[in-house]
Amino acid sequence: MVSSAFPTIDTPHGAVPGDAAAWNRQRRSQMPSHRYRDVYSRVQVPLTVRAWPDARLTTAPLWVPVDLRDGNQALAEPMDPARKRRFFELMVAMGYKEIEVGYPSASQTDYDFVRLIAEGELAPDDVTIVVFTPARRDLIQRTVDSIRGIRNQVVIHMYTATAPTWRDLVLGHDRAELTELILAGARDVLEFAGGLPNVRFEFSPEVFNLTEPDYALEVCDAVTRLWDATRERPVILNLPATVEVATPNVYADQIEYMHRNLARRDAVILSVHPHNDRGTGIACAELAVLAGAQRVEGCIFGNGERTGNVDLATLALNLHAQGVDPMIDFSDIDEIRRTVEHANRLELHPRHPYVGDLVHTAFSGTHQDAIKKGFAEHRARALAEGKPERELEWRVPYLPVDPADLGRGYEAIIRVNSQSGKGGIAYLLETEYGIELPRRFQIDFARHMQKHTDSSGAEVTAAELLRIFEDAYLTPPAPRRVPELTAFDSSDKGTAITLRTADGREHTSDHDGVGPAEALTEALARVGIRIEVLGLHQTSVGTGNDSDAITLIEYRGDSVTGWAAGRDRSVLTATLSAIVSAAETVAAASAAAVGGSVTADEAGERESDSDSSPVRAA
Repeated sequence: MVSSAFPTIDTPHGAVPGDAAAWNRQRRSQMPSHRYRDVYSRVQVPLTVRAWPDARLTTAPLWVPVDLRDGNQALAEPMDPARKRRFFELMVAMGYKEIEVGYPSASQTDYDFVRLIAEGELAPDDVTIVVFTPARRDLIQRTVDSIRGIRNQVVIHMYTATAPTWRDLVLGHDRAELTELILAGARDVLEFAGGLPNVRFEFSPEVFNLTEPDYALEVCDAVTRLWDATRERPVILNLPATVEVATPNVYADQIEYMHRNLARRDAVILSVHPHNDRGTGIACAELAVLAGAQRVEGCIFGNGERTGNVDLATLALNLHAQGVDPMIDFSDIDEIRRTVEHANRLELHPRHPYVGDLVHTAFSGTHQDAIKKGFAEHRARALAEGKPERELEWRVPYLPVDPADLGRGYEAIIRVNSQSGKGGIAYLLETEYGIELPRRFQIDFARHMQKHTDSSGAEVTAAELLRIFEDAYLTPPAPRRVPELTAFDSSDKGTAITLRTADGREHTSDHDGVGPAEALTEALARVGIRIEVLGLHQTSVGTGNDSDAITLIEYRGDSVTGWAAGRDRSVLTATLSAIVSAAETVAAASAAAVGGSVTADEAGERESDSDSSPVRAA
């Protein structure tokens, strides 16, 4: 018997099922799958004759991002007001016309943000604001208080869980009692907000997908009747797959049942809110729209509790790839990603659909060859037809959409592929030293590797790779052109930065309301070196208490963009070192552009008219 290299894993060794094909030798595992019930034994699935399989997606639904509420409550560190505002402004710029902005009765931060929208006029007139509340009188009243004075259309979104397990274990109500609780909440909404002409209403029977179909229909019809839904003032009925429990076709059947049987259907906006517990949230949403849904709630790039909400970016770009206008602008997807990562403080996976660093990369030689031939044919066809390449039908193999549609170029595709076979740059650094490199940094580092391999012609070992990395990013250039950072003092009020020029003179500057990284960029701007941090990635050398931190930053200066690194036992000091390193490159580029050599002494004498330089990702 062959011993396993993984002693904690029990290789399936039970009987081969009697009905298995002769070519299938899989055996029964030790997983206790008998503890779980399938969806058909938990809830009635209503349809046997269905129309959705014959439907086609021809127009975009109304997209409603819920990142500021549902996504925010799933973050280990919820957004502060500045991050929330920046995220909201991104959504507006992308073209979202209905945005759920918070749960104002749940926290003072959410309440204050809604008031900021009311008093600061952040939302254009055509953007509808959505606020979220449970069916409880005092919380409904506080929610309505938060929206007073908003000139925009407002949707008050009331929810209550309706599934049997939630009724029995969480709420302690039978069907009749829960119906009365929901209608009491609906009456409270009318009492506090029914007279506000710019306010409409939304109801979610939470865990709809595990609720008996007849009961979900009964409750929804009772709410739309009480709220007197009309075509002029429609009610949104939002039907969430709060915890995804079945294949997407089941959700489509449930949505189509409601679509066919709801009273006042022409006065109802049918909405869905799929989660991604089974990893099929995208399919659930697409099939739900085929089944009659008109509105989709989710998060840009799919953040949310557990495995997340449905990914609105993927849904929208899936339409784009089928020739359907998504009605939302993703033409600068990297800027969108930077903003979302900054707001959520979560990095997106490099394989994330459409936005990940690797989604347009082919490591296989056959794939790369097909892509190159596809590009060549595309350019030749454009020339033959006398049309711009951006106007032609896209049919390059292995690339479902043109990267240029998303604001990306083609150079990275070819460069990443050409370098990925030269010794496994990222693999060696991570496996030997624990250094994790973001994909865009790997592209930059590959240029240094190319110089080395072109001159030596030899295989690069892990130790040589580390030395090339250190020489390229951690060794300061000579002569030094940037004043040395000698001290910083940070408090709740701001940060003091001390810079020392090459002749030993020190310059201390105060920077109110910002942390050390942003203060350092401001101090450098005051001596004429402007730098903007576009992205930040932190890793380490080795493991354990003795490991050094490495900060990698993507930066932009007046005439140069690139990557820089800093290394120290302290993560913050490593970050500041990386900014100084980037500033050296910016200063060197500026000196080369004017044909001179600006030293640290000269830089210390140059005062800039600007006293700020944003650290966008630090």
